[in-house]
Amino acid sequence: MLSRRTSAAFVSVIGLATILAAWGFQLIGGFVPCKLCLEERIPYYVGIPLAVLALASAVAAATPAWLTRVLLALAAIVFLYGAGLGTYHAGAEWGWWAGPSDCGAGAAATTSTTGDLINQLQNIRIVSCTTASWRFPDGWGLSFAGWNAVIALVLAAVAATGALQGRRAPTAP
Repeated sequence: MLSRRTSAAFVSVIGLATILAAWGFQLIGGFVPCKLCLEERIPYYVGIPLAVLALASAVAAATPAWLTRVLLALAAIVFLYGAGLGTYHAGAEWGWWAGPSDCGAGAAATTSTTGDLINQLQNIRIVSCTTASWRFPDGWGLSFAGWNAVIALVLAAVAATGALQGRRAPTAP
């Protein structure tokens, strides 16, 4: 079984690597995220700091063990929610259920002239939540949303394992 320190370190490092990969695919790879993709990042923005705090708590000798367990339990809940978001998004991409009705349009145009509006319209790329922009393995594998669901579920499981590590079994009277 994983120690609390190892669990917190794993969730911190893998969570950070995952969100950095998402940003890399967007900024370097040119993959424009849809509304759901951006929502799926929020659990990482909350869960990673919780895991880092849990790691700091696990390393500090004076910190009570219950604090580390609570922080890991909170991280597990956050990443479990993230896994649910990824599953919902992936299912919408596969057509198993409907995606959100408000997903696909970008932000409202802010222009001062008709020429500016035309230039903005030419550069708009509408991204649908129901169409996978990439799958790995190529063509038939999991989309970004599917991989996010898998990774978030693993992070939730590791955080939960760490949260439950070291709990004493109740003693019989």
